[in-house]
Amino acid sequence: MTKIRVAELFAGVGGFRLALDGYDDEERGWHRPAAGDFQTVWANQWEPPGTETRQFAARCYAERFGEGSIVNEDIERVLDQVEAGERSIPAHDMLVGGFPCQDYSVARPKNQSGGIEGKKGVLWWQIYRFLYLCSPKYVLLENVDRLLKSPASQRGRDFAIMLACLNERGYSVEWRVVNAADYGAPQRRRRVYVYAEKDAPAWNIEERVRETGVMAEAFPINCLVAKANVFAVQGEPYEVSENFGKGLKASPFHGAGAMQNGEVFTAEVTPVYGGPFATLGDVLIPEEQVPEAFFIDDDKLERWGYFKGAKKEERTHASGFTYMYSEGGMAFPDALDKPSRTILTGEGGAGASRFKHVVKTESGRYRRLVPDELDQLQTFPKGWTATGMTDGHRAFCMGNALVVDVVHRIGKAIARRAEEAAGE
Repeated sequence: MTKIRVAELFAGVGGFRLALDGYDDEERGWHRPAAGDFQTVWANQWEPPGTETRQFAARCYAERFGEGSIVNEDIERVLDQVEAGERSIPAHDMLVGGFPCQDYSVARPKNQSGGIEGKKGVLWWQIYRFLYLCSPKYVLLENVDRLLKSPASQRGRDFAIMLACLNERGYSVEWRVVNAADYGAPQRRRRVYVYAEKDAPAWNIEERVRETGVMAEAFPINCLVAKANVFAVQGEPYEVSENFGKGLKASPFHGAGAMQNGEVFTAEVTPVYGGPFATLGDVLIPEEQVPEAFFIDDDKLERWGYFKGAKKEERTHASGFTYMYSEGGMAFPDALDKPSRTILTGEGGAGASRFKHVVKTESGRYRRLVPDELDQLQTFPKGWTATGMTDGHRAFCMGNALVVDVVHRIGKAIARRAEEAAGE
């Protein structure tokens, strides 16, 4: 096997590591096979100092993977020290991470002192610095799919900046918007996954999207594509920040694509999957094991129904402006024979909400989802986040997490190709 050493940024509770390295715990009955010969050698998760209760994700990571397995420090400070020669990051072949969707605009061009400077506090620029300092062969990133469209004033600009940055560092790139439920997961969760490879051989970028790429192997599609678009991301990141997407009503980036040497092919694709499909009902624990606090009192059901229901009503803004508010209805309770809706960070807590999941039990009572069920909807082992944190913190962690099965599929494709390349 070809060892792929991994560095993990924005590690959370360890979804990437679980998906790639695998995990065994005989006592708990947990077994997840590795995606290949992956070994995570360094991980970072920054949770600002304060009360001890704010360190729950990093503590969960350390409990599952061992003390010292994660660096709980500000990544900007870490990279400052690396750049100054005051510390080092272990040698690695691959960088992974899920990071927030923000405004990636470039504040200063490369020809000014200090080089490219992005908007302060935006984590993409720490990824960019990491690539500059460490130059791993492979990169795998996860983000919300609106990254391909933002901002509204320059459609697609933020993703174009990312591509320009990766192109500048010598990376060829694939991306795919994946709804996890389309490939068997018990949750409808759409996220964009970005794979980059440094110094890759020449690609046919259209064929890369259709059938020969990492994403095409991990997530098979119908060979027919829709809304195909071909264009170039030209210039350094500052130029892209200033000019890309101006005047566009829609982003030129679609849900699948590839870029090499600044040339882009992108299209909408249709999933093809012949395996088993999981549902919300598959992860539910027996009713008698659900704590009473998760059941909804009968006198509160009407309020829950209001939040879930369709509305068209007059409302008054704090400024005094009156407007007509409307929204469609949602399933109440949630269907058990289908994948769940997307888990959000606000899933915890007893208060009525439009977006929290509610299921109806065999006895006819209504209840919220318990943390063990949220873990499994993200395809973590049942009880993964049961490390002493509160139920609310467990829900928050899963709202921020990724679907482990999705990353596992990508990892298998990367590992197979690395092994194939090593044998040439």
